[in-house]
Amino acid sequence: MAHIIITGTSRGIGFEMARLFAEEGHKVLALSRNEKTIAALEHDNIAAFPFDITKEGDLSKLNTYLDSQWKTVDVLVNNAGMLLNRPFLETEASEFEAVYKVNVFGVANLTKLIIPKMPKNGHVVTISSMGGVQGSMKFPGLSAYSSSKGAVITMTELWAEEFKETGPSFNVLALGAVQTEMLEEAFPGYQAPVTALEMANYIKDFALSGHKLFNGKLLQVSNSTP
Repeated sequence: MAHIIITGTSRGIGFEMARLFAEEGHKVLALSRNEKTIAALEHDNIAAFPFDITKEGDLSKLNTYLDSQWKTVDVLVNNAGMLLNRPFLETEASEFEAVYKVNVFGVANLTKLIIPKMPKNGHVVTISSMGGVQGSMKFPGLSAYSSSKGAVITMTELWAEEFKETGPSFNVLALGAVQTEMLEEAFPGYQAPVTALEMANYIKDFALSGHKLFNGKLLQVSNSTP
């Protein structure tokens, strides 16, 4: 049984992942701004409370919870993300910054909090996007989103180097199109070949075992464009 933290669990891949881990007998802490959907599962293995990755007070609340309830964290899945689809010249500076606060700074701050609580064989998995991969096909309107997803790829490589002696391991998955609400917001009407449940299953398995073969690696998990 592993102790697993997942962010962005109110819908889509994060929601399905939390359910899958819990059904396998793992202890899950499901973190999202809206905890109602995950709480409605009433699963004994899932704990949830409202959590905003950009708020210092929420990070402090999480730290207190972990120190009193868990002591150790085996897996962290940085799944929370914010999407903005808007032409670059129409994007306000505050909007660009808001995307980075969630997708980059929030991920960094949460990971920084959790690393000291992880064993050497722990695993931090960060969810990126094919749009953040250098040389991949790019789409107009996603300057803030895709560039932020590129940033977490580089951060992952740096963390793996910095903690290679002590652990944990760090890997990043660049996802292609998955049929989620977020995809519908970015590409209205596009039908993805992969469901949220299928992708959640893949990430679950990778989070539990991928660190045995990979560290500091970007894996492109995509069979389509976008």
